[in-house]
Amino acid sequence: MLKRILILSIVSVFLFSCGSSKRVKTTKTKNTEAASIIQQHYDSEANFKTVSGRLRAVYQDDEKTQSVNLSFRMEKDKAIWMSASILGFPVAKAYITPQRASYYEKVTQTYFDGDFSVLSDFLGTPLDFEKLQNLLIGQAIYDLREEDYDFSTNARGFQFSSPARDMIKKMFLIDNGTFKATAQQLSQEDDNRGLTVTYSNYQSVDGIVFPENIKIIANEAGSNTNIDLTYRSLTFGEELSFPFEIPSGYEEISLN
Repeated sequence: MLKRILILSIVSVFLFSCGSSKRVKTTKTKNTEAASIIQQHYDSEANFKTVSGRLRAVYQDDEKTQSVNLSFRMEKDKAIWMSASILGFPVAKAYITPQRASYYEKVTQTYFDGDFSVLSDFLGTPLDFEKLQNLLIGQAIYDLREEDYDFSTNARGFQFSSPARDMIKKMFLIDNGTFKATAQQLSQEDDNRGLTVTYSNYQSVDGIVFPENIKIIANEAGSNTNIDLTYRSLTFGEELSFPFEIPSGYEEISLN
């Protein structure tokens, strides 16, 4: 169960990843208001080198609910590290970089360690570190500058939606004050699969606006899994280490 809490958010967003994610300087939309909102969304992106803190994760599926405390560290664009503990004792760790994803759990004495080509082959879709990072810092999972989205405004903010013909339907809701993401939704109707991410609150720490609470709802074939993440005690700009070593004697998880 702890394994699912640590990696479900990774796998959920990866299930909808396609192609490489590249920074672009121009926006495809021809709507000048939409282009301005998109630019302000990226101008408001949290500007930091490193962040560390605590995460409270509550996991719920069709069978049970479980909560766990996580130590969280990130070096932007380079590494994401999480360590789960119960009653102060470490029980699992995950370490993700743009090239590799690694994980081990002490309770089951199992681990996974592979590059994204292995995970891509297993899931049947290319994976992307940046999309996971975007989810965790409150940015649009997909780069809004790369597609010509349908644009609308409503009481909740600015909405960007992919055309109905797209294989993966996407919806991004941007706050009309902070220009941060307040909701993101991805769905594949043919596969009966969906992902909804909502940000109920943001916090300002040392002038950096960062999510406080993230709710992730993943559904597939009528089965729902929820993860509620709450950031606590965030610190920015410190030099960080990412200690990770798979203990000897652990059994490798096979993705075949």
